[in-house]
Amino acid sequence: MADHRVLAFPPGQPPERIDRFLARTLPELSRSQLKKLIDDGQVIIDGTTIKAGAKLKGGETLLVALPEPVPTQNLPQAIPLTILYEDPVLIVIDKPAGLVVHPAAGHGDGTLVNALLHHCDDLSGVGGELRPGIVHRLDKDTSGVLVAAKNDAAHQSLAQQFSEHRVNRRYQALIHGILPTPRGTIDQPIGRHPTQRKKMSGKGRGGRRAVTHWKVLRSYEDDRLSLVELRLETGRTHQIRVHLAELNHPLVGDLTYGRDPRKCVKDEHLCVLIRALGRQALHARLLGFSHPLTGEYCEFTSPLPTDMARLVDYLNEKYGTAEPVSPCPDEKE
Repeated sequence: MADHRVLAFPPGQPPERIDRFLARTLPELSRSQLKKLIDDGQVIIDGTTIKAGAKLKGGETLLVALPEPVPTQNLPQAIPLTILYEDPVLIVIDKPAGLVVHPAAGHGDGTLVNALLHHCDDLSGVGGELRPGIVHRLDKDTSGVLVAAKNDAAHQSLAQQFSEHRVNRRYQALIHGILPTPRGTIDQPIGRHPTQRKKMSGKGRGGRRAVTHWKVLRSYEDDRLSLVELRLETGRTHQIRVHLAELNHPLVGDLTYGRDPRKCVKDEHLCVLIRALGRQALHARLLGFSHPLTGEYCEFTSPLPTDMARLVDYLNEKYGTAEPVSPCPDEKE
């Protein structure tokens, strides 16, 4: 039996396409799933089915019939996990770099989903989702804190918090260049790159709003590098990597959006350390959210992993640590 969801599009809102409104309101469903629901007549306004391109003008009430969760076909695999917290409805993982979050083309198994299926008795599978339990994701080569849901109620609660930008997300990164001010904000839409479909960009059509706040923790002026803390308001694909690259301050080690260290890093030992990193120098340091059951604020942190810490330690030793490097305050600024 389908789960019927009633959604209101408030009066006075700017007109919005129905498919975009649903994507924003039901982030646990993919765009292809939403399109199928619309095409199958499972989205109704005032007793009438609609088309994906139709626009809401304000004051409408939508009735959406969500299908029952379909069990995943992914196979459990005994992959070691670093668990920061676990209870009956959610699990918080310290994801290592190199671990893909969910199966996709070229990564059919060996993912965090496979590991979670082995560790947990049951996982969320909202709307036939092929990514059981996954509420948000980190890129394969980004390390740090990630939460997964164990049932559909927790999944929906967490997904709504992410959608409404009520989740506290802090990252640390080592970037090229010296930023012009101690802190700042990048407010630039992100969509598919106009010519390179595997990349994201602020220059493509149909980009969605993306906001990244940054604060400089330490500048290494002679090497033209900076250690920064970043706070996300939104969570677009490759958001931090794209925002900083298009600000001309790409992440160290990011060859997709950044620079070859052999061409821009003069310190030979530093260049060796960056090449040994083998990934973008980006770590999800902190994740804070309201617990789906209790409503209590929960916060989890992860220290810099060894590969990034090795780089930062080398730079701090080289420049001398005049004062302790502290991250941004954990409260929203």
